[in-house]
Amino acid sequence: MQDLKVTLVQAYQIWEDKGANFTNFLRLIESINEPTDLVVFPEMFDTGFSMNVELAEDWNSNPSVNFLIDLAAKKDVAIYTSLMVKENNHFYNRGVFVYPSGEISYYDKRKSFGLGGEDKFYTAGKTETIIKYKDWKINLQICYDLRFPEIARNHEINGIPKYDLLLYVANWPAKRSEHWKTLLKARAIENQSYVIGVNRVGVDKNELIYSGDSTCVDSLGEIMVQLENETVFTTTLSKLTLNNSRTSLPFLKDY
Repeated sequence: MQDLKVTLVQAYQIWEDKGANFTNFLRLIESINEPTDLVVFPEMFDTGFSMNVELAEDWNSNPSVNFLIDLAAKKDVAIYTSLMVKENNHFYNRGVFVYPSGEISYYDKRKSFGLGGEDKFYTAGKTETIIKYKDWKINLQICYDLRFPEIARNHEINGIPKYDLLLYVANWPAKRSEHWKTLLKARAIENQSYVIGVNRVGVDKNELIYSGDSTCVDSLGEIMVQLENETVFTTTLSKLTLNNSRTSLPFLKDY
């Protein structure tokens, strides 16, 4: 059983300035001073949570994706984040999981944030994405998805849980931070899974304040990590601990 080291990168994002965000995330990832397997950036890492789809670049020749591929290869880590992309005359808030090899898996956000007008600009995804990485099954999610437990429901297939880690990237405002913290714990408890949510800090162009509160929760709902300010933090997820908790409390088989 292989443990998984995950680095949460809680960053200040520069509004709609891809070059400045590349520079900042490179600086932050260079500050990681211990081995890690997976690095997680906030939602729309290169622009902030923007509805300016003129900034969306073609999926098949995307400089932001290429930046992530180069960074993953250089650091020999996987990276998960999201960004706006254009594909077949549609725009998507697309979660991108980049393996160290340069291979990519992606997930299109299924729950558009109507309060912020996201549904008017971006096409919602239709399917879940669960990837395999270093003996871990990881369910990819984005921000507003967190409010909808039905799309993250874990259960056993032939006696084996669908996934081990539920991963959210977000731009979640401070005024709803208690919702963020509570829902992350709830998703962990009901799905008997580790849950990680990585959020941003600072203020965006819409004068929304972000307090971060990037969090790692274990399968019993205990908070392992909760961050303040712009920072990076590496935590270790234990597969043995996860399996033992599922064995002692076999709730998933009853879904």
